[in-house]
Amino acid sequence: MKIGIIGASGKSGNFILKEAVSRGHEVTAIVRNAAKITDTKVTVLERDILELSYDDVKELDILVDAFNAPDGEEEMHQTTLAHLTDLLKGHKAPRLMVVGGAGSLYVDPEQTVRLMDTPGFPDAYKPTSNSMGIALNTLKTVSDVTWTYLSPSAMFLPDAERTGSYTAGEENLLVNGAGESEISYADYAIALIDEAEQGKHINQRFTVVSK
Repeated sequence: MKIGIIGASGKSGNFILKEAVSRGHEVTAIVRNAAKITDTKVTVLERDILELSYDDVKELDILVDAFNAPDGEEEMHQTTLAHLTDLLKGHKAPRLMVVGGAGSLYVDPEQTVRLMDTPGFPDAYKPTSNSMGIALNTLKTVSDVTWTYLSPSAMFLPDAERTGSYTAGEENLLVNGAGESEISYADYAIALIDEAEQGKHINQRFTVVSK
């Protein structure tokens, strides 16, 4: 499978790159600075996300959006995702897979309260969560692009271990047997590449939690 990863030199993007390479996929790292990619098994495309064209990605089976907006420019989560859906409209491939946020996950069975709306949600994370939530809602209205949006748990842990196992859900925040909502970057990458291979959540958002 041919997998392109936007933001492959970032934290989550690099874990996804390593997971995809370890499974033998043909990976293209789409980054602004090619020097940050040192894996010789990976093809590198040096390109800003807003400069990508369909010709850049048309040979891919999967296009992973692991873009992370800089502080103060959180609205870029909306503009960049809109750019990607615009360039993919009307094409069967690649399938767009978005590294999403947890703030827009619901915490009640009625799906009326989002994690970002709960008391105690850190103010520092609200601009990013709000912008990503708007971008997701817009994505859900797109009918002529094949996409999947993967939200992590409340705690998204870069240094936690790779357990190789996780539990998947849909629109609601998940907790594990210990009552914790957390997932390592490594296990998140496993879940994303599993989904790339299996295609269980076409045009849907889903989420994962560590077991």
